[in-house]
Amino acid sequence: MELSQLPLVLLLISHIYSGNTEEKPKAKVSIKPDHHVFRGEKVTLRCDIDGEGVTSWQYSWYKDDSNSVFSGLQEHTFSSVTESDAGKYSCYGAERGGSRKSNISDEVTLTVSDTFLSVSSQKWLIEGDSVTLICEVNNSSTGWTFSWYAVSSDYRNHYQLLSDSSRGAGGNYTVSSASLKHTGVYVCRAERGEPAYKTTYSNKQPVLVTGVSPRVSLIISPSRTQHFTFVSFSLSCEDQSNSDRWRVRRYTESWGLQDCSSSVWGSQTGSTCTISSTITSDTGVYWCQSEFGENYHPVNITVHSGVILESPVHPLTEGDTLTLHCLYQHSTPPNLRADFYKDGSLIQNQTTEMIISTVSKSHEGFYYCKHSERGESPKSWISVRASSRASRSEGFSLVIIGVTAGLTVSIVIIVFLVLLWCYRNKGSSSVILKFITFW
Repeated sequence: MELSQLPLVLLLISHIYSGNTEEKPKAKVSIKPDHHVFRGEKVTLRCDIDGEGVTSWQYSWYKDDSNSVFSGLQEHTFSSVTESDAGKYSCYGAERGGSRKSNISDEVTLTVSDTFLSVSSQKWLIEGDSVTLICEVNNSSTGWTFSWYAVSSDYRNHYQLLSDSSRGAGGNYTVSSASLKHTGVYVCRAERGEPAYKTTYSNKQPVLVTGVSPRVSLIISPSRTQHFTFVSFSLSCEDQSNSDRWRVRRYTESWGLQDCSSSVWGSQTGSTCTISSTITSDTGVYWCQSEFGENYHPVNITVHSGVILESPVHPLTEGDTLTLHCLYQHSTPPNLRADFYKDGSLIQNQTTEMIISTVSKSHEGFYYCKHSERGESPKSWISVRASSRASRSEGFSLVIIGVTAGLTVSIVIIVFLVLLWCYRNKGSSSVILKFITFW
């Protein structure tokens, strides 16, 4: 080969080399509305390829480890996705009428599950308290809007959309000042997408509001909020006039809203309701209702086999003594030597009786007990209210502050009048100077 032809050969070789090693464009998979979706939602898979100079691609879609192409479109839509559509998806593109090809995309996982909404709130409320109901779609937070409903008092599964449900934006529904009319059972529902995909209704959340000075007391015998299975206990609505115009009502997850007069679970004599043999589905919220439909003194009662916590039925007042026991159904005596917890943290271990001699607002929370062999009790909420003495003290302080402020203003006015009088008389400068020095 002549030396003069060598540059041309090298140029041809470089062109061939660069053509064989040209970097392929990358394909990318996106999923709308989310990678985690729910059965029945509309889901769209999209393949995007960043290839300059290519106007038309032929797409190929793959699922999991299969080599079979299930779609040749850029977008593939599931109009109503099911669990069988869950999996790992990838795509690939080839130029129509050309030679360019993309790399295969990274796999993207689509998860399909049943919707499950959960609602949480503080159940124990007094008139004037603020309450926030929190609605969440499990394992998903993208693009949801929420609606809130009240469960009809007559029908367990009849829901009435709240007129101010728009306050549920972001999943939270807040009542800034609760009143007796807010007592009830609430559910939420979420939706997203176009057309809208709606979830099933959430779990039912009871919210009970009692008056600041309730006219009736709910007396439970034996006096505790947790009870063993297959035992009896009674609930009595007692007011100052010993009237029979009260009835005991309850809300349970199993049966919804019920009167004690129902022969299914209890019998009522006067204002006393008796449950002769408890079962776990008796767990729920019990309260007194007047003949006018007013609700008072809600108490959360738990029926459990095995270990239970013996705790006060009604809210404590700051300065009261809190006493807790851990009881076991199949031992005599029932008291266990156990560990006691508040809000998940151990506060006292290996004792038969836990005592807090002077409670304060900081002691409010969820309590339970745990035995190494017998197991642990359900949780009970202990509520602590401000003492009337503290309230009176605060009120008296406000009165003192008001009186002091009034006297101060009066003195300032008197000083101003004196200064004005002095100014209008001779020698006012020295008088003013002396007065100011004295003041």
